[in-house]
Amino acid sequence: MTASFVCRTESSLPPERLFDLARSIDVHVESQKGSGERAVAGVRSGLIGEGQEVTWRARHFGIPLTMTSRVTQVDFPHSFTDEQVRGPFRSFRHVHEFEARPGGCIMTDRVEFAAPFGLLGRAAGKLVLRPYLQRLIRDRGRFLAGIGS
Repeated sequence: MTASFVCRTESSLPPERLFDLARSIDVHVESQKGSGERAVAGVRSGLIGEGQEVTWRARHFGIPLTMTSRVTQVDFPHSFTDEQVRGPFRSFRHVHEFEARPGGCIMTDRVEFAAPFGLLGRAAGKLVLRPYLQRLIRDRGRFLAGIGS
C-alpha cells in the first residue's frame, strides 16, 4: 500500500528557471542543510537529466540513510519525475510539475511512497513518514521559490 501527498508552491520565477532549480544537485544540497544531505555518487553537481542517477546520503530521525534515485522522465519545462532505485523505501516516486501563471508559476510536487516492514511500515508511513516528507517537500518548494525573488 502506498501513501501519497501533493504540495503546491507559488513562485514569481518563470517555469523554466524553477524547473532547473528543482533539478539542480547543488541547490538541493543547499535546501537540505538541516539533514546534512549530500550527493555521494552519480551526478554530484549541476543539473540532473533524464536517465541519470544520484545517490544521496543524509541523516533523518537521527539515522544515516542512503538513497539512489533516477530521473525517469523529463518534459522541459513542464515536468520531471525521479524514482528510488535503491534505498530505504519499498518504492518512492516524485513527480515535479510546473505551470506558467501570470507573474510566475505554480510548482506541484506529487509524491507516492511505500514504506518497508509490512503493516508496521504502513502505520509508520501514514503517521510519521508522510507528514515528515510533506514538510520537507513543502519547505524545499518554498526555498526554491524564494531564490531570485
